[in-house]
Amino acid sequence: MRATGSTTAFGRIPRPNIPALGQFQLEPRLDLRRAVQSPDADKPLCEKRTGPACATPSEISFGPFRLLPKEFLLLEGANPVPLGSRALQILIVLVERPGELVRKQELIARVWPNVFVEPGNLTVHVYALRRMLRDGLDGNRFIINVRGQGYRFVAWDGAV
Repeated sequence: MRATGSTTAFGRIPRPNIPALGQFQLEPRLDLRRAVQSPDADKPLCEKRTGPACATPSEISFGPFRLLPKEFLLLEGANPVPLGSRALQILIVLVERPGELVRKQELIARVWPNVFVEPGNLTVHVYALRRMLRDGLDGNRFIINVRGQGYRFVAWDGAV
């Protein structure tokens, strides 16, 4: 059966008449980036900070683990630790600033740039990271939570 009128046999809505794009005049766009940037906005994030974030070493050892940030790899002894990419990114951000409080908002911004993420996602990934590091077992403490604020990388070994 053939459809008559403006709908098809399956009840689809017809496409509206769209004028040709040539009829529209393009207006110059406002460069919002230029309008809201600070003078040092063209510098990388780590250059804006004053601290150890830019000077991340090529290898960080803590407990039985070795973190190779440039290779995006965490090793336990000689074996790679099966860790998700987000959890590994969180660890790298924390290790860049040992002993300092890294606020939840900063972690979310660094690990999930330009994406809206609920704080619960951060909690889940930190939990997975702690579980893989066996944080809190055998006297080892690597990451501590500052309730409602953020996290600190402390890499405290109770045996030492």
